[in-house]
Amino acid sequence: MRGQSLVGKVGVVVTAVRGGDLPGEIRIVVQGIPHHYLAYAVEPLPAGAQVLVIHFRGTRQVDVEPWPPIAADHTTTG
Repeated sequence: MRGQSLVGKVGVVVTAVRGGDLPGEIRIVVQGIPHHYLAYAVEPLPAGAQVLVIHFRGTRQVDVEPWPPIAADHTTTG
């Protein structure tokens, strides 16, 4: 799969992404074929989490963020 075409794809974390410079592994299925990439994220992401590819680093490495995005809770209870 071409690197730049990965941007915008949704995948699943296979091995937890530890955050910062500590990668994990994600799987993206394209036309029924699974592809595995080293993935980096600002914050840690657990195995099984869905992620969005936001940048292709080259050599099967990508930057990801949680998907769907985690909405900020602006409500108060009480």
